[in-house]
Amino acid sequence: MTSALLTDRYELTMLEAGLRDGTALRDSVFEVFTRRLPPGRRYGIVAGTGRFLDELRRFRFGEQELEWLASERVVDSATIDWLADYRFSGDIWGYREGEAFFPNSPILVVESSFAEAVLLETLALSVFNYDSAVASAAARMVSAADGRPLAEMGSRRTGERSAVAAARAAYIAGFGATSNLEAGRSYGIPTMGTAAHAFTLLYDSEEAAFRAQVDALGSGTTLLVDTYDIEKAVETAVMVAGPELGCVRIDSGDLPQLVAAVRAQLDSLGATGTKITVTNDLDEFTIAALRAAPVDSYGVGTSVVTGSGHPAASMVFKLVAHKNADGAWVSVGKKSAEKATVGGRKFPVRSRRAGVAAEEIIRVDDQTVRASERTLLVPLVTGGEIDDRYTGTSGVALAREHREAAIGELPASAFSLGRGEAAIPTRFE
Repeated sequence: MTSALLTDRYELTMLEAGLRDGTALRDSVFEVFTRRLPPGRRYGIVAGTGRFLDELRRFRFGEQELEWLASERVVDSATIDWLADYRFSGDIWGYREGEAFFPNSPILVVESSFAEAVLLETLALSVFNYDSAVASAAARMVSAADGRPLAEMGSRRTGERSAVAAARAAYIAGFGATSNLEAGRSYGIPTMGTAAHAFTLLYDSEEAAFRAQVDALGSGTTLLVDTYDIEKAVETAVMVAGPELGCVRIDSGDLPQLVAAVRAQLDSLGATGTKITVTNDLDEFTIAALRAAPVDSYGVGTSVVTGSGHPAASMVFKLVAHKNADGAWVSVGKKSAEKATVGGRKFPVRSRRAGVAAEEIIRVDDQTVRASERTLLVPLVTGGEIDDRYTGTSGVALAREHREAAIGELPASAFSLGRGEAAIPTRFE
């Protein structure tokens, strides 16, 4: 299915106006970046690179799309003819998926004619804004969990396609599983899930429901114990499954107190190996508050798929350079109040001291990389050819691996949940 109409009308009308006098054919450089992180956030995590590349591959104007554009008189016939042959033929560089980013980090650099690049604005921003917002929130939850596993289970709290994207982004950020089967099929993410309260309510008794689940899934299953009375449910669960019961799930109540009581009860019943998972409207703050409780794993829904209150990463797509009528490169930037941009092609590096990230340095028209610095941009598309290493299941695995390395070099202050500045400063040179 084409992704060409996953865009805004003004991109096509700019194209039409620029094609009339040839200006749209000028070589240009666009960059995707965020001016600021959400309040209290010390870093962000890039996510969506693989999805963007897949959508770019499908960015074609077929007969049906062209007929609709013509019937709606969105653009003139000359522009329709130009769109019929559209294939992105330029170059794209980007931060690797899973990389940490900071204010003004140029996470994506698109170089081609203005005409080819401007059409990608909405596509790029819709992918990177959402996926990076989810990954950034998920990474904070992973840090708060302090090594305990997390599962993404927010499909019912977002759009059906966003649910798949969110599961993918959360997995890249360090979550271990998802409840979403399409995310499992498309991206190789482990899936999980057993039963909801409706299953218990269907049966004549809680014991009957537990027996049915254990008979079907074995004693290693997870039994939901808060439909009625938790203490009685735990007793019934161990009676039915035996001390080999895999896990109990708690989805309501005062979690620190309940978890401690359930742990003590399980131990007293001989189910010392039975784990406890909690799933009650968790976010990074409630997860952090449960660090001292005997929780074994977490399931997170609404908070992760909504970016924990920040469902977009405030990414923008800006023209920073183009060739003039004489063929010379010209740096351009906005001067608008609070929205000013720095012109010129950027080459970002991350300086490190003793292996710890110290500064984000963004060099303008200067590709110098010193021994203490790590270059951040990698080629994603060269001459219109997509690097498939960053797409599909293998691309997700690569991004997840890189996220772990990128997080590992951040200073300890990056993981504070309190208000504060970005973990490292950003400086232009």
